[in-house]
Amino acid sequence: MSDYETMDKEEIYSKVLRAGRRTYFFDVRATKAGDYYLTVTESKKFTNDDGSFHYKKHKIYLYKEDFTEFKEILAEMTDYIINEKGQEVISERHQRDFKREDDFVAKEAKTPEDTTTTESFTDISFDDI
Repeated sequence: MSDYETMDKEEIYSKVLRAGRRTYFFDVRATKAGDYYLTVTESKKFTNDDGSFHYKKHKIYLYKEDFTEFKEILAEMTDYIINEKGQEVISERHQRDFKREDDFVAKEAKTPEDTTTTESFTDISFDDI
């Protein structure tokens, strides 16, 4: 059992959506009075410079009295995005021919003056020093 699963005792029903570096947890939980509400937690994995990693989590709470309006607005917003931009992901990161800008700048910035050949160096052996 993961730390996430043991975090909250009043968890009733759960689903997980793994999406790249992000994971979404949908959890039905119980109030002290015994009613149910929904939490949606986004957990995003970050890698530290030393190779270790940590997670940042963001959570929203949805209560029954807000379900109808929340579902309507969520459906409206997701429909709008699909209608405007289609199903295909347009992120630079997902483009087959994507090149990072810094890679492009580094390759394009080289001019003949920037490039030094070994012809201008003197050949010295280690014994000569």
